[in-house]
Amino acid sequence: MTAAIFFVAYGLQVQCLKMAASEGTAIEQSGSLNQTDGYEKKCIFCKIVNKEVDTEVIYFDEELACFKDIKPGAPHHYLVVPMKHIGNCKSLKKDHAPLVEKMVEVGKAMLQKNGITDLNDIRLGFHWPPFCSVTHLHLHVLAPASLMGFTSRIFYRPDSYWFITAEQLLQRLNSFNENT
Repeated sequence: MTAAIFFVAYGLQVQCLKMAASEGTAIEQSGSLNQTDGYEKKCIFCKIVNKEVDTEVIYFDEELACFKDIKPGAPHHYLVVPMKHIGNCKSLKKDHAPLVEKMVEVGKAMLQKNGITDLNDIRLGFHWPPFCSVTHLHLHVLAPASLMGFTSRIFYRPDSYWFITAEQLLQRLNSFNENT
């Protein structure tokens, strides 16, 4: 039953993301990234960080961007994404661990900036392939976790087949051999 509910909710989220991508307003941007710079032209998150879609980006630097999820699973639900296209958490190597650590730092900083003081009542993690709605690495930052609804508790459930916490991903990456 839990898996069935997840798949229904997953299908709805994919539809919402497709609608958002098709309804996005294009913005003129000089100096746009190209394919060789880690830009995937069909990726909605690449378009967001490249300012081709009208989305309020609440944080960005040369490496990461953060914006609100279009279908929040908690009162505060942000996505932290790399500026350059990286497929998903399963494609990461050991040398990506510092990037994931920085994604976590940015996510926590955005929560604190927006009034979340209890960092013990948060959920940080990634959907595990093939359960990714967008194939561009993105950290889900949710708070307060105690206020997540029924569907969100399933959708972002730690230790499930479809969601891995940032801590679990870092343990996995750090356990890889240097050549992995």
